[in-house]
Amino acid sequence: MTDNSRPPVHALLADGTTVRIRAVEPHDHAQVQGLYEEMSPENLRRRFFVASRHSAEPAADRACAPPRAGYRCLLAERQGQVIGLADYDTGDGKDTAEISIAVADGLHHRGVGTLLVEHLVSAARAEGITTFSADALSENHEVLRLFADLGLRTARHFDGPQVRCTVELGEDDTYLSAVEERGRGADVASLEPLLRPRTVAVVGAGRKAGSVGRAVLHHLRTGGFTGRLFAVNPSATSILGVPCHPSVGALPRTPDLAVVAVPAAAVPAAAEECGRAGVRALLVVSAGLDRARAQALLTACRAYGMRLVGPNCLGISHTDPAISLDATFAAGHPRPGTAGVAVQSGGVGIALLEGLSRLGIGVSSFASLGDKYDVSGNDMLQWWESDGRTDLALLHLESFGNPRAFSRTARRVTRRMPVLTVDAGRTDAGRRAAASHTAAAATRTMTRQALFAQAGITATRSVGELLETAALMHAQPLPAGSRVAVVTNAGGAGVLAADACAEAGLALPSFTPETVEDLLAVLPDGASVGNPVDATAAVTEDQLSNCLDRILRHPGVDAVLLALVPTAVAVATGDDLVRALTGGPARRTKPVLAVRLEQDLPVRLLPAADGGAIPSYAEPQAAARALAHAAARAAWLSRPAGTKPDLDGVQTQRAHEVVETYLAAHPDGGWLEPRVCAELLSLYGIPQIASAWAETEDEAVTAAERLRGPDGRVVLKAYWPGLLHKSEQHAVHLDLQGAHQVRAAFRDFETRFAGLLTGVVVQPLAARGTELLAGVVQDEVFGPLVLFGLGGTATEVLRDHAARLAPLTDHDVHDLITAPRCAPLLFGAHGNGPADLEGLEQLLLRLSRMAADLPQLAEADFNPVLATPDAVSVLDVRLRLLPRRPQDPYLRRLR
Repeated sequence: MTDNSRPPVHALLADGTTVRIRAVEPHDHAQVQGLYEEMSPENLRRRFFVASRHSAEPAADRACAPPRAGYRCLLAERQGQVIGLADYDTGDGKDTAEISIAVADGLHHRGVGTLLVEHLVSAARAEGITTFSADALSENHEVLRLFADLGLRTARHFDGPQVRCTVELGEDDTYLSAVEERGRGADVASLEPLLRPRTVAVVGAGRKAGSVGRAVLHHLRTGGFTGRLFAVNPSATSILGVPCHPSVGALPRTPDLAVVAVPAAAVPAAAEECGRAGVRALLVVSAGLDRARAQALLTACRAYGMRLVGPNCLGISHTDPAISLDATFAAGHPRPGTAGVAVQSGGVGIALLEGLSRLGIGVSSFASLGDKYDVSGNDMLQWWESDGRTDLALLHLESFGNPRAFSRTARRVTRRMPVLTVDAGRTDAGRRAAASHTAAAATRTMTRQALFAQAGITATRSVGELLETAALMHAQPLPAGSRVAVVTNAGGAGVLAADACAEAGLALPSFTPETVEDLLAVLPDGASVGNPVDATAAVTEDQLSNCLDRILRHPGVDAVLLALVPTAVAVATGDDLVRALTGGPARRTKPVLAVRLEQDLPVRLLPAADGGAIPSYAEPQAAARALAHAAARAAWLSRPAGTKPDLDGVQTQRAHEVVETYLAAHPDGGWLEPRVCAELLSLYGIPQIASAWAETEDEAVTAAERLRGPDGRVVLKAYWPGLLHKSEQHAVHLDLQGAHQVRAAFRDFETRFAGLLTGVVVQPLAARGTELLAGVVQDEVFGPLVLFGLGGTATEVLRDHAARLAPLTDHDVHDLITAPRCAPLLFGAHGNGPADLEGLEQLLLRLSRMAADLPQLAEADFNPVLATPDAVSVLDVRLRLLPRRPQDPYLRRLR
């Protein structure tokens, strides 16, 4: 049916232009009919199998008719003009729908039809449709290629001049990858006028010194911009030697990029003027927009198809000599280089630009995203992935518009280049009051760190640490592991470096006897060849070089840290020594870095003899942190991409019915009662201890008799709506034997919880084992977060948990199980034998699947989960539902 509950969205075509996708409405009839009537006879024949314009009105009638079951029609429009239409109709069936597509003449091969079909696929999946089918003329190569290139499994059946196409709508990574590939191409194309403009206009460039617009104009002019440059100011004919015009419409050439630096109140009108003039991208440095002005700005950008950076930002730069675009008001021009930088804070941006210039790394392109109404870190990652210049990405993001899309992009990009970020706002996530243990543990910091870990992003704790790590990753190869040899000419400096390595989680292995003998043979008398290696203050350059060569050849060493101090005894100190020690092909295979305590700057990149560079740090802690990040990246790269294992016995459709039934009776959502919780877990094959529901004393006794274990003991748990923390309410009776104790426990509940108690849950007393916590919190921005760690009554006190974003891969599950401090207990520490690890993996995978299937699952709290060598079982479960509509996080759309 025509569905207006899905709001209109904007998305990018293959050429980077913006279109609006929305449901067809009755008032669209004239435009839809016009779309068909303006088609060429040949395209009409391909669409309707006859070249007759009489087909236009019935087709428009069908598309714009009142909503009906099983029919959905979407249109694409650009600046109010309908340019494409696609619909599906299930007819009398439920699982299969007939699909048809129409695109305006002159707009073929730009991805209009494909984009519409992607949105129909998303809508159809949400309604339980599994297959699209379509009839086409065998000569209609365009539509046949559209179906073939979707990334979905497609079959063709030829019957004379016609072909029957069948498209299976099953969800898999092949389709998602195809959608991503199309999205990446469209995204990069849309950024061309922003980052590679041929003409730039500064709107609001002032005549007096001190204005932001004038500063940006100055940077563009003195930065060597290779295109045409204009200023817009109604009160001047020239500013800083740049031609000035009274309005954007009066410019002799339409700008690709307009820099808007007018007062906040004038921004919407300036954006509207730029859109009418045909400007393709806006950079808004103005600050202080209220909500109404912000919405007007974004509306203008979407209506006219302009990409937007800002508002409230420092600007953008692109250092390619063919462009030399510096549209910022930073103090100086950025140094050309190979690091891509995207920040939300202008101050952080300035610090990174200066730091990268000082190190000699420089930037390929820079974007200060400001309030980030449109262009985001995800856009910039895709630009750097394809620009051919960037080999290092640095991010400082305070928010994520679509974290799941960002995560998939980052996972792909981090395979090609290091992506580093500052994990900002860590203290904001402290412990909070929450209804469940899982919700209390699932802080925003934990969620963000899970995103970084799964995407392979290197998360540092400060801008300084970001630059220190960038220096190492830019200049040196990644280590194969975390084993470090420390070499020093001063024992104290070596000890400090060794301590720093150990504290950073790096290992300092012992040398083999053969290596010890080799080192003693080349070092001066009195040298100590443990790890660290103290070469003494008398070591010469040749001796230190020979020592370094031998250590680098040692198969048990992955990196070497040189801790050097200046002495008057020998010349083996200073930049010249470091340069000499890093030459030669043998020294390019493992990272070598230096610590020089007398160094004035936190980190420097010193030229090496072979033309490369070696990072030199003023503090051993900085060197060790950077090396630990490099080792972690190497470990992440060495792992193949994770897979989502197939799970048997999952009854997704029935689970949806259970959820819909509950929400129909409880429109505001709420906590499920124990029997419904047990049913949902069973639908996903999640193991749970046997239990029974009892509302009377006699029912409790009967259930206890049936469920009691070999020792005859059972547990009674009180229940009433709203009861969450049973232990705090003393709502659990353990170790009950015989009917007498069961009756006494039930009566105790009735007395203490009079007016509340609705029943009890009866369970056998569980065996001894490790008590764990597993749970889910649905974050409206990040999606479902799965938590795992130590459970029981002390879970919030010890806070020993790890988290990953769903859907989980096999690697994610492994990380969840091994990350908590309690992990050794699961692997047999203290002689208790290993827990059922395969059972734990299955439990987490099935919990992840349940969360991914059911967006209405706001919280799931399994505490405790009992892990023994023989089995894993959920002893207590709480589930909360909220009335949320499923959303496709990977559907192509602009924010």
